[in-house]
This record gives sequence, structure tokens and C-alpha cells, in this order.
Amino acid sequence: MLLVSASFLAGLFASRLRTAADPHAEAAPGIIGFAADGQRAAAPAQYAPSATAPGPDFTRIAGQAVKGVANISSLQVVRTPNSPFANDPFFRYFFGDDEQAFGSRDRRSLSLGSGVIISSDGYVVTNNHVVGQHVRAAAEVTVSLPDKREVRAKVIGTDAQTDIALLKINVTGLPVVPWGDSGQLKLGEWVLAIGSPFQLNQTVTAGIISATGRTNLGFADYEDFIQTDAAINPGNSGGALINTRGELVGINTGIFSQSGGYQGIGFAIPSKLARHIVDELMANGEVWRGQIGYLKVDNLTTQLAEDVHAPNTHGAIIIEMQRNSPTYEAGFRPGDVVVAFNGQAVTDASQFNRLVGDAKIGTTATVKILREGRSLEIKIAVESSGSIGR
Repeated sequence: MLLVSASFLAGLFASRLRTAADPHAEAAPGIIGFAADGQRAAAPAQYAPSATAPGPDFTRIAGQAVKGVANISSLQVVRTPNSPFANDPFFRYFFGDDEQAFGSRDRRSLSLGSGVIISSDGYVVTNNHVVGQHVRAAAEVTVSLPDKREVRAKVIGTDAQTDIALLKINVTGLPVVPWGDSGQLKLGEWVLAIGSPFQLNQTVTAGIISATGRTNLGFADYEDFIQTDAAINPGNSGGALINTRGELVGINTGIFSQSGGYQGIGFAIPSKLARHIVDELMANGEVWRGQIGYLKVDNLTTQLAEDVHAPNTHGAIIIEMQRNSPTYEAGFRPGDVVVAFNGQAVTDASQFNRLVGDAKIGTTATVKILREGRSLEIKIAVESSGSIGR
């Protein structure tokens, strides 16, 4: 017993010496030492567990921003065919809807979404598909404000190409979500999505900017989307994407999903584009864009680039045009690859269409093309396309 006790005390003494002498020695997890007098001793500073870093605090901006996001309901009158084969894709592919044979009827359809108050005197921006597209008329559009008031809205104008609609309600003194600059967004930046998914009013979700400049998604003809992983679900359409300064940087529009619900990939129309469309609708009730004549373009693939002797897949290849169009008369031909428009490089077909639409009406555009590997420049007048909204 004496030998065992002596060995234990010697080992304990040696262990205490190592712990005190070696500043890098690590205490075993959960072990707390005791002072010589038997009182519990404070753990050394270097062994104190680190406090958990607090996450970002969105309480202030969320509390303010939700006051400027409303619910939108649109009761639409939709014309549907009476054909018993209307839901048969095989029949429709070969015979169409055939309204003359079976006739058609009107039915009422309810669309639900969100909207953002952008002026204290009642202007509200939302998605065109929330108000209603492919319909004969919107029977009634109602805006449900955060203070529970329900107000009938007037549709000032819609733009199907960007999926933007502008509404007006006769209410003043409303809280407003201020416009932000979507051009300043950075990858990884925190954002909040605010809307009414599944009719759950003023729902706030948080995420980051996953990407910018997303195109070819099939949501709209004119695409330049922000991608975010903030949760967006049915009913969020037309709602606000807010930065950490409480500014509106996007209008939530759609999601990529194989399940029909949130899978971490949502898309919003950038505020820079949305604001431009809203200004046009507010001033004119419609959107007019530049055009250079009928010209159907597509993205280049590696095989197409080889076939037309293009050095890479950057650009937009002309796949269809009309002989009596201004583009044909100006010198464009099928198979030409558009690589620049007014000095700006063209990366794909969607960007080329945006550049044409944004071109100032009445000016002359300079278009650089590749034809069988040779570089050419074509001058063409930019004309008005007329109204391409509702």
C-alpha cells in the first residue's frame, strides 16, 4: 500500500508540473482542476471555451421592410377551350385547340402573390404573372396591406418580357421600401426575401447572393436574374429581395425546383432593370424597346462554332430571318455570328436581345459579325418596337 501510494503521489506531482510548465499542454475535455485547499479553481484563460460568434442581426431591417410588402390577389377571366381533348398533349400537338369545332368558355381563376410598395402615394410593383398573363382581362386586383386593409388596385401597366407589373391604389402615407442598386451586389452578400409564401403574410427568409446575370431560365424573354438561396416558394412572386441596408435590390420571381417547392435556388429581377421598367410604365403605361427587324438568334455550341468557323462559343448565331426585313437589307445573313453590338461584346443570344431592346430609338447601331471566320461590321437603324407589354 505504501508503494502504491508513493507511486500515485509521484505521478500526480509530475503531471501538475507538466501542466504548469508547458503552456501548450491541453487539459482533457470536461476536466476542471481544484485548488490545494479543495476549492474549485478557475480554469486557465487559454482553456476557456470560446464564445459562439453571433450571427448577422436582421431584426431592424426586417421589421422595417415588411411594412412595405403587400399581398396581391388577382381574379382573372380566362378563356379555355371546350374540346374534350384539351388536356391531351398528343391531340393538341397535331390538331391544336380547335376552338372553331368545340368552342370555348370563360372561367374565373385566382392568382396569389406579393408586391412591393415603392411610393407613399400607392404605387406597387409586382410580377406580371401575378396580375395575370394569357388572359382576356383581369377582373379585379386586390392589394392587402400589412395593416390588414384590402384595397382594389388599378393596373397601370404590365411588361410580359421582363415579368413586371405596376399597380396603383388610392392610399397615401404608405411605408415604402427604398430602391437599391443591384449593380453593386456581390457574391456571398446577405439578402432577405420578403413575401407571402402559401399565403403566410410578411414571411422573411435569409440567404446570400449565389450569382448574378442568370439568363436562359425560361421565366421571361428578357432575362438578367439574381440567384439567391434565400427561401422562395409559391406566393413569394412579386415580393422584395432586400439587402442589409434595407434597400430593394430585386423582385422575387421564380425558383428552380424538381419538387415544386424550395430547393435553395431562387431568382429575382434586379432592381436596376425593375426600376427602369417601372419608370416606363409609370410615364407611359407601356414599354417601348428598340428593334432592328426580325432576327432570330440562338446560342453557339461547340459544334456550331466549328461549322461557321467561329473561334469560340461567344456570340449569338442568326438562325432565322426574313428577306423583306431591314436586317436582311442591311446585310445580315443566316449563319452570321453576332459578336458585338455598339462596341459591347455579345456573349449569348439573350444578351444580344437585351442590347437591342435597350438601344436608343432613332439611333444607328454598329453590329460586328463573323461570317465564315471573317469579321464584318454592319450599320442598322434602331426603330421602335411599339408596346410589347399587355
